[in-house]
Amino acid sequence: MEPRGLMGGFYRISEWIMRLAVINLLWIITALPFMFLVFFLVFIYPQGITEEALVQHGILAFLMWPIITISVLAPLTLFPSTAAMFTVARKWVTGESDVALFKTFFRGYKENYKQSMIGGFIYTILIVLMVVNYFFYRDQMAIASYIFLAFLALLFASLFNYFSMLVHYHMKTFQLVKNAILITIGKPIRSLSTVMMCGVIIYISLFQLTFLIPFFMGSLVALVAFWNFNLIYMKLQEQAEKLKQSEEEAAEEAAELNREELLKDNPNDSNK
Repeated sequence: MEPRGLMGGFYRISEWIMRLAVINLLWIITALPFMFLVFFLVFIYPQGITEEALVQHGILAFLMWPIITISVLAPLTLFPSTAAMFTVARKWVTGESDVALFKTFFRGYKENYKQSMIGGFIYTILIVLMVVNYFFYRDQMAIASYIFLAFLALLFASLFNYFSMLVHYHMKTFQLVKNAILITIGKPIRSLSTVMMCGVIIYISLFQLTFLIPFFMGSLVALVAFWNFNLIYMKLQEQAEKLKQSEEEAAEEAAELNREELLKDNPNDSNK
């Protein structure tokens, strides 16, 4: 029996802390090769790069190796593990808070692995193209570089919707990517709020409270992102129902008008 009152509140808080921590740890473990690569690229790789080498060869030359390795590892490890994390977040947001964590996570990992991997390669290719073009045009055409930077921000913002749609709909991968980008463009305020809230969580985790990284950062981002997406989904459902209702009413009115016209054309039938 669940305790009530103050103790019940502490119990529910501790239960949610445990849920978020478990899912975040599972996310990190299943994406461990990518996490090790990021650690190496952030803390070890830059130490061998001097300012003279940057001036001589350009920053793009030193980014090629990290871009290639990330482009291979991210779709194979990070994207499937993130899809599994969003699978659990979906259960929480839709009211199934007592769902089995390990079973739901690894079921989501298995069921969505292929589609999340393919979507990961699509997103990675698009992001790499934007990054390379941004650095290429940065010193030549400032306006063009800002355009590619805007597209890059759009792609990153649509990733939240992509993972949410991946675990919520049964669609082909290209449809998921396309619809995720379209929803991001079509619902800019909601998409911006998702980016801002998730950005705050990531910023605090990376620069203020680093202990959040292994225990809460990923799971909190997934929970916030799917909660926001669910609001978009419910709004779209409401609009679809209103549209359907208005179409049915219009069809009924048209049928009534047709019946009245038929009665006018056949007065003898109406007298009968």
